[in-house]
Amino acid sequence: MKYWLTFNEVNTGMPFMNNALSTSLVQGYTGTTANAPRDNQACFDALHHQFLAGAKTVKYAHDHYPEVMMGNMTAFLTTYPLTCDPADLLLTQQKLDDSDWYASDVQVRGAYPYYAPRIWKQYGAKPTILPGDDEILAEGCVDFFTYSYYMSMTATTHDDGEEMAGNMSMGGKNPYLKASDWGWQIDPIGLRWTINTVAERYNNIPQMVVENGFGAFDEVVVEDGVERIHDPYRTDYLKAHLATLEQAVDEDGANVIGYTWWGPIDVVSAGTGEMRKRYGFIYVDKHDDGTGDLHRVRKDSFYDYQRLIKEARGK
Repeated sequence: MKYWLTFNEVNTGMPFMNNALSTSLVQGYTGTTANAPRDNQACFDALHHQFLAGAKTVKYAHDHYPEVMMGNMTAFLTTYPLTCDPADLLLTQQKLDDSDWYASDVQVRGAYPYYAPRIWKQYGAKPTILPGDDEILAEGCVDFFTYSYYMSMTATTHDDGEEMAGNMSMGGKNPYLKASDWGWQIDPIGLRWTINTVAERYNNIPQMVVENGFGAFDEVVVEDGVERIHDPYRTDYLKAHLATLEQAVDEDGANVIGYTWWGPIDVVSAGTGEMRKRYGFIYVDKHDDGTGDLHRVRKDSFYDYQRLIKEARGK
């Protein structure tokens, strides 16, 4: 079996994702310039055409390549109510609909969800849906569900909530969680919750966690003339998330068919434009000031991940 995805993190084009990354994404699809004002109509139209293009691609693959499974890809923004105030619970439900389910409902179920008019009204715009579009969406439902998961956040209607940082949006801090150097809250239990929530919503559809990772400062040390990077924080993050993923499969019965780390090798961070925010198991000698000769060094986490793979194969 071969697995293909359509648009990466397609939901980052939602109008509420009011940040540089999602703005540049939508500008790329709509042809607007970098200093242009946010255009909600352009956002919804661009997303609609991505949905159509994705659905057509899925149908084409189904018709011509029976050995291929087609999936979507969502930037999953796991959100909890900060308090037990019912207003916080309702706000959280709406935020999840806006950020996570709006796009994936179209791609998995083949139609815009019942709550879409609420979102369109909120932003004063709606997608331009032409005759035949609904049929295209209905014929192009994906076979499996994939997403990125890095952190979780909270939502509240109260004024005293403290904000956290993140690439896609600003959410509330959770007093029960620690955070990375960039303010991303570390929440392995949230991955189990996310897996189960996807399974519940989509009848235990096969799912993959295709991005999960930890951006951190890495220090190169020389020991016996050899460069080394000791990064137990990355291994701790990896092991904790894999443990809860395993619980979701073995104890909860979720149909998880894959997991991939972001990313195996250090690259420029898409969210901040920095080399110093490193995700890889392999260090790349390049720095924000342009210095570095690009030579590579395996971090401790490289060997830890290698051992985890061998152990998984032995089960």
